[in-house]
Amino acid sequence: MISIFQTYKEHYRSNLQLAIPVVISQLGHILVHFADSVIVGHFAGTIPLAAVSLVNSIFSVVMVIGIGISYGITPLIAQENGKNNLIECGKLLSNSLFINTITGLILFLLIYFGLLASIDHLDQDKAVVEQAKPFLGLLGASIIPLMIFNTFKQFAEGLGFTKQAMIISIAGNILNVCLGIIFVKGLFGIEPMGVKGVGLSTLIDRCLMAIVMGLFILNSQHFKAYLKSFNFKRIGKKRCLKILQIGAPVAMQYAFEVSAFSGAAIMMGTIGVIEQAAHQIALNLAAMTYMMASGLSAAATIKTGNNFGRKDFKGLQLSANSSYHIVIVFMLLTAIVFSTLRFYLPWLYTSDTSVISVAAQLLLIAAMFQLFDGAQVVGLGILRGMGDVNIPTIITFLAYWIMGLPIAYVLGITFNWGGIGIWIGLSAGLFISALLLFRRYRIMLRRVETGIR
Repeated sequence: MISIFQTYKEHYRSNLQLAIPVVISQLGHILVHFADSVIVGHFAGTIPLAAVSLVNSIFSVVMVIGIGISYGITPLIAQENGKNNLIECGKLLSNSLFINTITGLILFLLIYFGLLASIDHLDQDKAVVEQAKPFLGLLGASIIPLMIFNTFKQFAEGLGFTKQAMIISIAGNILNVCLGIIFVKGLFGIEPMGVKGVGLSTLIDRCLMAIVMGLFILNSQHFKAYLKSFNFKRIGKKRCLKILQIGAPVAMQYAFEVSAFSGAAIMMGTIGVIEQAAHQIALNLAAMTYMMASGLSAAATIKTGNNFGRKDFKGLQLSANSSYHIVIVFMLLTAIVFSTLRFYLPWLYTSDTSVISVAAQLLLIAAMFQLFDGAQVVGLGILRGMGDVNIPTIITFLAYWIMGLPIAYVLGITFNWGGIGIWIGLSAGLFISALLLFRRYRIMLRRVETGIR
């Protein structure tokens, strides 16, 4: 162990220095949903909490598609920066902002004209659906500023500047909580809005975050040399396709995993409101650790991209291996927290003892799949930094849709195991994904070391 630590010590330090601000920034995405769930669970009740669960499950799929598209720029920026090609970085930013703005508009239209109409046909409790609709509409509008924020965030992180997005995310989440409580509860003369209130607070928060992040990037001296070529006249088919060739598969990777959990939420809703609310609690907590691991993954992408651009394949291997070590230790700690505090953590969301009892059972299963979840998301990040996105996309599809969801349905619905069966199926998907992605990483490492592409 001492020998391993000495070998990787510098990589542990540099990876963590880069990753910690990204982790906090990534956590900001899920903390919005955490705040929504806590505020609604305590101030509005179990049915509104189930409505939040339903909407977040649907919206999360759309959100991660957008986030995945925006990630297309990060490894490209890291690789070009590794080559000291500053002019190309600015051109990539122009094209990324164009792509992400258009993507945000398309996703908003999909939610407004598609998902809002189809939510009535998901076999969910009518009272839940009634409260879910206005919340989903407001979250749908927030996807546009979120995509603009992510454009500048991913550009900065690709260059190794990670603290600024972290600070903005923290400030944004504090604002979101304050506005959410005011709107839901009805303070300072405002009429209580219920679930709609947290949707409005999220929309305002994301608009302000996009404005502040954009102004920082465009006015900071850190990026002046890179932005000399930032111009919308630089938008072209070649660079747009280059970004989408990475961003689109990454979006699909996220969509396959998150949609599996969203499908599980819909299955839980067919069982009952209590189970659906419990699923929201357990999933929200598991999503926090996932997004933190995703921050480690983003740092792994940047480090791998830098080393790949410099053709430093030994450094790439050491950095990638250290990322695996870090995420395994971190997820072991979260597994311990989930298992030991499974009866206490749900109290953060609700005082309904029937919901807490079911959530505690699901958290025990969540504790078991923490290692698989962390390993698979870091594996995706490393491969992304090497420009390998197509095979990992196939792996995620097989793991979650061919294996995970069918197992969840058979155990949870057919065999009547309920929520436990559904979550066992999800765990199986994560295990298969982690195993196959690690295998793919080893194959790609051998290829780059021997000059085979």
